[in-house]
Amino acid sequence: MNNIPVSRSWARPLILWLGFGFLYAPMLLLIVYSFNSSRLVTVWAGWSTKWYGELLADDMMMQAVGLSLTIAFFAASTAVVLGTVAGFVLTRIGRFRGENGFAFMITAPLVMPEVITGLSLLLLFVAMGDWLGWPAQRGMSTIWIAHVTFCTAYVAVVVSSRLRELDRSLEEAAMDLGARPLRVFFVITLPIIAPAIIAGWLLAFTLSLDDLVIASFVSGPNATTLPMVVFSSVRLGVSPKINALATIIIVIVSLVTFVGWWLMARAEKRRAQEAAAARAA
Repeated sequence: MNNIPVSRSWARPLILWLGFGFLYAPMLLLIVYSFNSSRLVTVWAGWSTKWYGELLADDMMMQAVGLSLTIAFFAASTAVVLGTVAGFVLTRIGRFRGENGFAFMITAPLVMPEVITGLSLLLLFVAMGDWLGWPAQRGMSTIWIAHVTFCTAYVAVVVSSRLRELDRSLEEAAMDLGARPLRVFFVITLPIIAPAIIAGWLLAFTLSLDDLVIASFVSGPNATTLPMVVFSSVRLGVSPKINALATIIIVIVSLVTFVGWWLMARAEKRRAQEAAAARAA
């Protein structure tokens, strides 16, 4: 009878570490091979940092990085505004005509294949160019609009789920004390849903930065995002510069994640101390 818990105690850590190894071992190998002096990524020839220097000297790669970061920032910021408004409408506005259709249109990009979305937006931009004269050519603005289109859906889902869990008695108490709805939103509601808004922004930023399929449809010859450059270069053979670029991205993401975790843990500890002090008083 005592052997069953022992076997389970061995199995669970084993499964856990196997899962971690499956997820993170390829990343560790990528980081190690980014310091490989050989041009062949599968042949180890010694330690070197020359590929980082060549990466920084690659103008096309650096321009793609700058373009992708710019589009991701503005797409995430716009999607946060539109997604927050959409989430507020879905959870705070009462029943209205077209509510089901509005909810369907907001969440449709979540399940729509990216190929269909990209092709639809391409046809839309071509038709707008013929009828309205804008966009004259596809580029940064069309990629931004396309990314806002599908990122808004993710932000709306995150924010609306947080709004549904929000205790509305706090808002009702503030309005009973004379606060106007707009002031209640900025003073009561917005600080409470701020973590969801931040999470939605980070999710939208990551989705925009990582998008390849939709950007391939709506981009032009003068607008090439980082995933497009990486994909085109990988088809000709994996370059060690790609390993160096991926290592830099992994390090930055890890640092941002650690700092965010540390700030949240610090805030949680402070709230626990304040609650303990209040109970003691």
